[in-house]
Amino acid sequence: MSQFNYLNEINSVLTLDGEISRGPVPRWQKKLEASAMANSLNGSVNTSRTVLSMSYNTSFSGLNQPTKTPRKVGGDAKCKKTPTPSKGARTPSGGDRFIPNRGTSNFELGHYLIKQEQDKSENDDDNSNNGNKKTPSKVERQKLISESLKVGDTKSSRILCYQNKAPAAPESHQNPLKVVYSINTPISTKSGSRYIPTTSDRILDAPDIINDYYLNLMDWSADNIVTVALGNAVYLWNAGTGNIEQLVEYEEGDHACALSWIQEGQILAIGNNTGAVELWDCSKVKRLRVMDGHSARVASLAWNSFLVSSGSRDGSIIHHDVRSREHKVATLNGHTQEVCGLKWSTDFKYLASGGNDNLVNVWSGVSGGAGTATEPLHVLNEHQAAVRALAWCPWQTNVLTSGGGTADRCIKFWNVNNGSLINSVDAKSQVCALLWSRNYKELISAHGFAHNQLTIWKYPSMIKQAELTGHTARVLQMAMSPDGSTVISAGADETLRLWNCFAPDPLAAKKASTGTGKAKQSVFRQSIR
Repeated sequence: MSQFNYLNEINSVLTLDGEISRGPVPRWQKKLEASAMANSLNGSVNTSRTVLSMSYNTSFSGLNQPTKTPRKVGGDAKCKKTPTPSKGARTPSGGDRFIPNRGTSNFELGHYLIKQEQDKSENDDDNSNNGNKKTPSKVERQKLISESLKVGDTKSSRILCYQNKAPAAPESHQNPLKVVYSINTPISTKSGSRYIPTTSDRILDAPDIINDYYLNLMDWSADNIVTVALGNAVYLWNAGTGNIEQLVEYEEGDHACALSWIQEGQILAIGNNTGAVELWDCSKVKRLRVMDGHSARVASLAWNSFLVSSGSRDGSIIHHDVRSREHKVATLNGHTQEVCGLKWSTDFKYLASGGNDNLVNVWSGVSGGAGTATEPLHVLNEHQAAVRALAWCPWQTNVLTSGGGTADRCIKFWNVNNGSLINSVDAKSQVCALLWSRNYKELISAHGFAHNQLTIWKYPSMIKQAELTGHTARVLQMAMSPDGSTVISAGADETLRLWNCFAPDPLAAKKASTGTGKAKQSVFRQSIR
């Protein structure tokens, strides 16, 4: 060893710059150690809080999600630099996770089962280490935990309860709020879910209306005028202006039994209890002529251009040509009791008649519009009670709908091309009237005991769309407004109720208004004598 190196070793041993191992610790060193210990404690607490917060959010927001770990390259863990959050960035707080219903959750039972499973798995791990058995994988462990959480009836004990099962809605329930969440227009026919008001839009008094199932005491004209027979008088109510006018008042013991407007104009046919049919010009409040031929009261009327058909209690049907002095065109004898229902088809090729003898007769029209054949084309005898309610489908001219009385209670659909029964639906109450909607593929029926309601049916499924209640007695008659949006019903409770149940689609109504004009007066008015 050289002399220079030897002297350096001696100096390093004898130097006084080394750390003093004896004597008390200096004050400055005590302060430095205390501050370092405090910083280390704060760091450990914050780290534990962060870990707890992350584990809590992870456990509820998504289980078994893969975590990002540093990728080993060449045996050394190379971690990417953690990006510094911007000033406007917010720390995730778990706001998007679903919080269960804590009131119905059994956390104590869940904690006990999970703890029991953990103890069991630890024992299994010890046993497996001792017996050199294979440790279960993470997937197997989760499967075991999920099976252990299945505790008997889930309705009586639940680990996590997110929602209580709602009770079933009544059979006739209609959700009025579904239209709020509909993307399409609420009254659009394409949406399939439109708002149908179940209360009447307006109520009118109808004192002394005759409570007779077989009479037809109300009708709505193309000029928006409603006529109704109250007691021994006939009144006109202008639905546009609200004006009320008395057309005629009969003597004591005499009254109107049937009312029917001509298709266009203000000519009204009135069948009275003496067996006569009267023609009135309502614009002039003047009776034009009286046509007889029946031996009993006239309970039903139906127009076909210049031809008016009348059904009587004597069981006969007479076709009257209002242009001719000899008005009687033909007499039909297909019923043995009162004819209380009479309707021409929309294309005027068939006439349907319903009677108190439980029969529905279909008569084929003759060429030239001069009445029908004297023998019925079809005799439909499926009903078990009187048939007063008749209606023809507007878009299927060969489909006839009929409704039976108290002993029958059925709505039946017929194909008049071959006389076959298409469908029969039990309405569960007396069927008093039927109307087809021109704006929707729906049918409305009027009923008696026990609910005295109007029911809207979807066709052809015949699913109930709505029930319109308000009448306290049976509904005697129904009529539809010229635009097809409103139905008026006359009840035995002496009220008339207007229901805005078929409000049309605004776009469809706008298109239809461009192609149609105001209803004109009848072309046959000048020839009536």
